[in-house]
Amino acid sequence: MSDQPHAILTASAMGEADSFAVSQGVSGQVLMRNAGEAAARTILRNWAPREAAVLCGPGNNGGDGWIIAQRLRDEGWPVRVFTLAQVSGLSGDAAWAAAGWGGPVHPLGDCRLSDHALIVDALFGAGLNRPLEGEAARLAQDSQGYDGVCVAVDTPSGLSGDRAAVQGVVFRTDLTVTFHRYKPAHLLSPGRALCGQVVLCGIGIPDGWSKQATPCATLNHPDLWRVPGARIDPDAHKHSRGRLCVLAGGRGATGAARLAARAGQIGGAGFVTVLSGQGALNEIASSSESLVARQYEADAPFGDVLEDHRASAAVMGPGAGIGPRLKAQVRSACGLKIPLVLDADALSVFEDAPDALFESLHADCVLTPHGGEFARLFPDLTETAHAGNKIERTREAARRCGAVVVFKGADTVIAAPDGEAWVNVHASARLATAGTGDVLAGLIGAFLAQGAPAHEAACAAVYVHGDAGRRLGPGGTADTVLAQLPQALDAVSQAQFRKAAVQRLNPHMV
Repeated sequence: MSDQPHAILTASAMGEADSFAVSQGVSGQVLMRNAGEAAARTILRNWAPREAAVLCGPGNNGGDGWIIAQRLRDEGWPVRVFTLAQVSGLSGDAAWAAAGWGGPVHPLGDCRLSDHALIVDALFGAGLNRPLEGEAARLAQDSQGYDGVCVAVDTPSGLSGDRAAVQGVVFRTDLTVTFHRYKPAHLLSPGRALCGQVVLCGIGIPDGWSKQATPCATLNHPDLWRVPGARIDPDAHKHSRGRLCVLAGGRGATGAARLAARAGQIGGAGFVTVLSGQGALNEIASSSESLVARQYEADAPFGDVLEDHRASAAVMGPGAGIGPRLKAQVRSACGLKIPLVLDADALSVFEDAPDALFESLHADCVLTPHGGEFARLFPDLTETAHAGNKIERTREAARRCGAVVVFKGADTVIAAPDGEAWVNVHASARLATAGTGDVLAGLIGAFLAQGAPAHEAACAAVYVHGDAGRRLGPGGTADTVLAQLPQALDAVSQAQFRKAAVQRLNPHMV
């Protein structure tokens, strides 16, 4: 496998990877042939022969379509090709591919989707950044009510591969075949849902391409980090495994902090303390035999409180209550320079003064906003206010605030101040329930307390948290996410150790 197997490429970077391949002696025609044949093989694996229509555009995406059509025809499929451009007007590799088609050619305007059981959308690829027009738009609209199978080449036509944004009508797609590396639209919402099942195929781009084509982000994966604390030193004790402090809200509002603290325990922090005022101590202590609740002086600088408890890391925000005290506590805690997770109220409390927060943050801080909290801190980086995709907007947010930002969602993006970014899609919609974000904050805190760098702690926790979510059945809650965390931690760490064992036997394995 070529280098950077988890890289995510923009359309322009993919073009640079293609150019690199050509510079290494792999012709564009070979790349096109490999792409078309890979897509055809994917179709052949999934469906029996049936009436098929291949819709070919004027560029390289259409070139892939001509090769797909010929391969399906060779396998005995009844295939008709409809083209947006006159064959005589094609150029380059697309013209070469069209010359290899041995059947009749029909104008795109003659296509009626209902006459076919399978449609191959090879009109436009990931580089299209404008709405569909004319016959292409008509067919995309017709596809919304089409009851056959629709397979897209690279991305569904009408979907920007880079922005992952809907621009007018988009082909309804059951399966998307893409090449070499994922594009943002395959992972970011709403593109991810519009692509259907995504199959990634290699096309023979040799190693070294990433020196010329800079990835825009990396797909979050256990190959990139290790689960902190998965293997414990025989001489370890509770204090050596990290001390995590979690700030709690007042009486009747401690549930979120307790969820975070329980996640911190399960995540491996050796000693977890919930810090609260006098009125909530009994509420916290009576909720669990293993949670340690300690009172702190409300007027004391919170950095001093954390230092008194020898905190290795702290979680602040879940259920803390928005007010001037919390704002002062966050800034004081930042001054201690220990790793911090700032979530929920610890973010929203700075809506009126985000710069005051940014001035206090340091590189070991992790911010975990959902969409609403992100908008409060970065109003000019919302989807409606900024032209960039979620990767670009999260990267700018991390640069601006000088901390790791975990922008939560079905397509959680993690970005570091140096510009590195990761996209996590290993999760489940069942995590969309109250309290699961508190669990994530506590898990990040546990990994930080055990010494993981901020971006690795965030990436690992987001993935493991997502894995726990994938184990939920109907009726799952934050409590059941907690119950699934040990299994998720074990599954991920065991997979890592099995792969490490194989690599020791075969050091050339990627």
